[in-house]
Amino acid sequence: MSLTIPHLLYGFFTLLILVTMIFRRGIVLPSLLGTFVIAWAYKGSIVSGFMAIFYANLVAAQELFSIFLIITFMLALLNALKDLRADVLMIQPVQKVMTNGHLSYFVLIIVTYCISLFFWPTPAVPLICALLVPAAIRSGLPAITAAVAITIAGQGMALSSDYIVQVAPALSAKAAGVETSIVADRSLVLSLITGITAAVLAYLFYRKSIRSKDDPRNQVEAEQIQDYDSSGHKAASKHLIKWSRIFAWLVPIVLLAVVGYMLYNKFFGSSELIGGEGAALVGGVAVILLLLATAVFGKRNALDYVGNHITNGFVFAFRAMGPVIPIAGFFFLGSAEFSKEILLVEEAPSFLFEIITSIQSFLPESTVFVAFSLLLVGIITGLDGSGFSGLPLTGALAASLESSSIDASTLAAIGQLGAIWAGGGALIAWSSLIAVAGFCGVSAIELVRKNFFPVIIGLGIATIAAVFIF
Repeated sequence: MSLTIPHLLYGFFTLLILVTMIFRRGIVLPSLLGTFVIAWAYKGSIVSGFMAIFYANLVAAQELFSIFLIITFMLALLNALKDLRADVLMIQPVQKVMTNGHLSYFVLIIVTYCISLFFWPTPAVPLICALLVPAAIRSGLPAITAAVAITIAGQGMALSSDYIVQVAPALSAKAAGVETSIVADRSLVLSLITGITAAVLAYLFYRKSIRSKDDPRNQVEAEQIQDYDSSGHKAASKHLIKWSRIFAWLVPIVLLAVVGYMLYNKFFGSSELIGGEGAALVGGVAVILLLLATAVFGKRNALDYVGNHITNGFVFAFRAMGPVIPIAGFFFLGSAEFSKEILLVEEAPSFLFEIITSIQSFLPESTVFVAFSLLLVGIITGLDGSGFSGLPLTGALAASLESSSIDASTLAAIGQLGAIWAGGGALIAWSSLIAVAGFCGVSAIELVRKNFFPVIIGLGIATIAAVFIF
């Protein structure tokens, strides 16, 4: 097929966005400008260009609002548990098994992974760093190695699959035009391959730096950890300790029960609890737990406290994910499924797919080459420090590059892997990795350097595995 001026403009702005990411600058401006220019060129009307900016953001917001909602509810629950101090009691049993630095390294990885699957790593970092990292450091684990364990398990392994909340798989699947559950399953397998490989390699690389439990440097590093914070809400209950203990058991049991139900339904059930519906179940349960926790903590004040928790959750969600809306709007413009709503036309163009189709004959017909190309694009899109903003691009490319040898779901999972391991906070210093470095009292640049080779090797092995497994 022959490419038109709007196709060339879409290709130009896509490259511009990638180059902007490489130079570590924001990509919202070129995304909005690209939407305007492409719509103007396609419809031949500057008025249509102005309208396309609004409709692109509206369509993206409609598609992605469920993601903002689940983030809000999960963070609100975490804040309610902070008020009760139930989060402290939930973690205390784990501290008792941290008898030496070697064991502490793997305990940090396991606990961080489990908590981050439900609450995402960014809101979970203060909890882990305040309660577990001091215990790990006192057992002989250096603070920098503890930070490596947290970023690999949380920002990398848990977030790149996002199997429970399913924000990332939903973004990838939506752009690729495939089922969210398939992308979620494949990204889970690939994230585990990457994470386990990276965790083992990091341990082998840095095990000699682990100290004895009696080393005086342990206490010095432990004192550098940031103090734990709370919402400032005042307790109205006279039995706060009792309720803290109850919720320290109730919340993990209920959340594990939800996971168990979802797994049972997945393998043995007949209902349609997949993708976003699974996230909706988790979110709904989180809200009920939030209401109960706030009610026993604040009693009459719970009427205000619940609203505060929800508000803070939305603020966090929009701070973390807000820039994704205009970026997703631009990449949705390249998909026929959404471009008709953005451009207000009956016959919708598919700019990105048609561009890839026109140059596909010039690409080497190698499954491994295509897989590593998606991984590289994912890593590049993660350079903006988000990890999520590039998922519409990698998902759309996955749909365009699928073949009889490798399908769009696998390619979307590979692209998601690269984007989130890079931008989610494991490979670049201007991401949420800064929070881990800050709480652990280490240099963000040094943390990136420590993560780099274990993570890159893990990503390479996972990509090769994806070609042969799926």
